Amino acid sequence: MLSWDEFNEEDTTTAAPATAAAQPTSQTAAKLDNDAAGSVEEARAVAADDSDAIARAKRALDDLDIQEGLNELEGESARVRVDEKRMINARADLNQLVPFKYDWAWQKYLDGCANHWMPQEVNMNADIALWKSKDGLSEDERRIVKRNLGFFSTADSLVANNLVLATYRLITNPECRQYILRQAFEEAIHTHAYQYCIESLGMDEGEIFNMYHEIPSVAKKASWGLKYTRSISDPTFQTGTPETDKQFLRNLIAYYCVLEGIFFYCGFTQILSMGRRNKMTGTAEQFQYILRDESMHLNFGIDMINQIKIENPHLWDAEMKDEATQMILQGTQLEIEYARDTMPRGVLGMNAAMMEDYLKFIANRRLTQIGLKEEYPGTTNPFPWMSEIMDLKKEKNFFETRVIEYQTGGALSWD
Repeated sequence: MLSWDEFNEEDTTTAAPATAAAQPTSQTAAKLDNDAAGSVEEARAVAADDSDAIARAKRALDDLDIQEGLNELEGESARVRVDEKRMINARADLNQLVPFKYDWAWQKYLDGCANHWMPQEVNMNADIALWKSKDGLSEDERRIVKRNLGFFSTADSLVANNLVLATYRLITNPECRQYILRQAFEEAIHTHAYQYCIESLGMDEGEIFNMYHEIPSVAKKASWGLKYTRSISDPTFQTGTPETDKQFLRNLIAYYCVLEGIFFYCGFTQILSMGRRNKMTGTAEQFQYILRDESMHLNFGIDMINQIKIENPHLWDAEMKDEATQMILQGTQLEIEYARDTMPRGVLGMNAAMMEDYLKFIANRRLTQIGLKEEYPGTTNPFPWMSEIMDLKKEKNFFETRVIEYQTGGALSWD
């Protein structure tokens, strides 16, 4: 096994005087380059004891065109300047992370890493006992749990697919790409969390995971989101024209402002309301962590959308503004219908009419966040406790079931 002790002994035969630790001269550097080139050439030479396969591999590399690869990596410049970086259609090398142009993107990546969690850290024993108890939950409450696990178990997969197949490829800024990679991993954790809840509660997995095919209120939301990713998921799709750039912008609005910014909120509110009543506390705790992640995803997506608008003002014309407004209003209507389906009667201190007001309140926020006017003037938030959760900055669990100790690099933060 590798031991670090062997490196601690002073090597007096090769130690150089302290005065020689200065920067190497250009002459020294040139000699090192020449020595290295000779060593590389020696390593490439076919030796007598090389097998036929090894010899063919070495000879094949003699024909390697270095410039062809460099041209693909570098775009039009070898060293990136900040002013060359753009959200879309940049020609700067995507592999050079620094210098940063969008510090907010890198900070969100760091915050996401600090907020790392895993579903198995949450104790589900109380939920299992309550779910299996004949009188533990009402039929209305069971419907809410099943419907939401059915929607969310596939919704985060849809988001992850869009990120991996389209968004990551088409965003041309490396620090934003770094966060998108983190977000894709978090979407995988969320899908894992829903599966963990479903398995722990002993639900019919086929029923729950197929709701987005079989339950109309769930299927409509999934279908609405999918129509905005079909074309840009095509590997041949490229931005670079006003029409394709607009198409990509529509996708970002659909997935960040609607799918993550509206479609999740009815379910989050319902499950978190159960947790406040000391019911399904493990499931609610999973949703609490997920909400924290999704809040960051939403803010990141809105920052990207607004930055694209700043850099490409010609895209944000009257037609595009109207389309964006319609997308948010359509998403709100679908979520209102979902709320009515999940709770046809009042339950958990809320009803469908209150949820409709809340969703209109959320819709107003999404509209104004991307520079559009409110479409539901005068709407107020009937669930102020949701805002309290969103603004929570403390290490103790909101439901006070236990102190959350599992953190990597930072305390629980809802920013």
